[in-house]
Amino acid sequence: MQARAYFFMKKSAFPVKKCFPFLFPLSSFIFFPYLCTVIWRIMYSWQQNIIQRSGLTAQRSYSVRGLTALAVSALALLVCVSCSTPTAPKPYGYYRIAVPDTAYIDFSTINYPYTFALSANAVVQPRTDVDEPFWINLYYPALNATIHCSYKTVDNNLRELTDDALDFVYRNASFANAIPEREYAHPEAHVYGVLFDLEGNTASSCQFFVTDSVHHFFRASVYCNCPPNADSLAPVYQYLRTDVIKMVETFEWK
Repeated sequence: MQARAYFFMKKSAFPVKKCFPFLFPLSSFIFFPYLCTVIWRIMYSWQQNIIQRSGLTAQRSYSVRGLTALAVSALALLVCVSCSTPTAPKPYGYYRIAVPDTAYIDFSTINYPYTFALSANAVVQPRTDVDEPFWINLYYPALNATIHCSYKTVDNNLRELTDDALDFVYRNASFANAIPEREYAHPEAHVYGVLFDLEGNTASSCQFFVTDSVHHFFRASVYCNCPPNADSLAPVYQYLRTDVIKMVETFEWK
């Protein structure tokens, strides 16, 4: 009997023990008839003793039984509905973002001093808002995201260019959970750089710069054209990060 009681106590989803510790642990409404029967038997024995001891007439004994039945039903219903199982918070849901398949082509425009593997899903948009002939945007229509790319010639100002690139990265530090760095070095191509992953709800999710330390300096940053949300945009961030890594690994100077 103790093992059976323990079974109901462990399996019950209704916390009767917390609300009514003197009652047997029961599940809400599932054991309602059982509860009524048990309470009815107790109340019936009690009212039978009262009738026998007090010598009530048949009419009054029926009234006592009716009141007993009403009290039993009310008590059983109160036990079943007075307590409720605490609800657990549910995580937020987000719409599924289907990212396109990945394929790469060579970005090797004659007039540009650099080349790299470009995603076939990106559209090259020359920057017309600045007086810089080699600045471009890589726009992803399917993802509504852009990789902003800038280029500068090095003229004894490598430290200044590097500090500017780091300044753009750490402007997001107050919103980032972490900013891990990854260094790249391709001595045969004279390409050296650093990739920054900005984790958290930052405006830019990924940035990098590469240079040959003598003549060229190239910087790129990833932006989604919507409010930042690392959870809902995780597939987009991962997709663009893969493209950025491909850019860095295939980057060459002309």
